[in-house]
Formats: sequence, C-alpha cells, structure tokens
Amino acid sequence: MTDRFEEAYEQYKAKSGQGSENEQVGNDFEQEHIVAVRKNGDGDLIAFQTNQNRELDYLQALEEIKQRKIAHLDIIHKYGREIIRSEPDGILENNLSNLPEF
Repeated sequence: MTDRFEEAYEQYKAKSGQGSENEQVGNDFEQEHIVAVRKNGDGDLIAFQTNQNRELDYLQALEEIKQRKIAHLDIIHKYGREIIRSEPDGILENNLSNLPEF
C-alpha cells in the first residue's frame, strides 16, 4: 500500500515526463553533459561546453535541456526567467559554478 506522499510523487513524475533513474535510456556516461562553462564579467553563466566539444549559448542549452539531450541539469524558474542549474546531488565538484572555464 502506498501513502499519499508516494502517490503525489508518482503523479509529479508522470506530469513532468521524468521517470526513475532505472527508466532512463542509455548510460549517463554516454549522454552528453557539461564539462566547462563561460561566464560574463558579472560571473553569470553565458555558455556551456559539452563532453562532445560542442559550445552552446544559454538559449541553446535551455532548449537541449528541455529536450533531455543534456544530462545532469535542471531548469528552475526564478526572477521571472528560466535558470539552468546542475542537479542537486551533493557533489560540489560538478556544480556549474565549479566547472572549468573555456
């Protein structure tokens, strides 16, 4: 028997189009992911480099994240806009702000 919290979470996953890690197709190591970033003078992230050596501007990255083409990133809505951030996994080294710059 599932409780209401588990049911709500399952509904959330179904509505957001996200399954559990076991339901993902392919291996995360095979999926494209971000390895470096570019920042502007204010320290804002403005571009991303993938492990396949592609360079994406912010808008391109947003679209590819929405299409689930790039692994380990989330889009949050804050300040009236969409903001790219790394998935919260407790590992500081893979946070976007801690990646090397290109």
